[in-house]
Amino acid sequence: MSNDGKGMNLQEMDDSEVPKDEKQWKVGEPMANDVTAIYDIPVQISAVLGRASMPVNQLLKLGRGAVVELDRKVGEAIDIYVNNRLVARGEVVVVEDKLGITMTEIVKSDKT
Repeated sequence: MSNDGKGMNLQEMDDSEVPKDEKQWKVGEPMANDVTAIYDIPVQISAVLGRASMPVNQLLKLGRGAVVELDRKVGEAIDIYVNNRLVARGEVVVVEDKLGITMTEIVKSDKT
């Protein structure tokens, strides 16, 4: 047992005591059954490299090979959205022959 300085004794656990998956949690423990209920809910993840604004007539003039200047600089973090809510920032990486994202910063929500 250890004391956290607030008069509460906390039992120290080694790695062998930590549940390895949700099936090992005991009924009545926080998040025992609550988390598993959301595992299969689909979410939409978007990575925004940058944004641009232009009038429709300029948009209609764009063709193959046109370059649209974005509001970000090379190497600047991209925004990562989950269900249209900004949750993180990151960097673009190449994984085999596909693009991926490495999260470098988690954005705290303003809502409580």
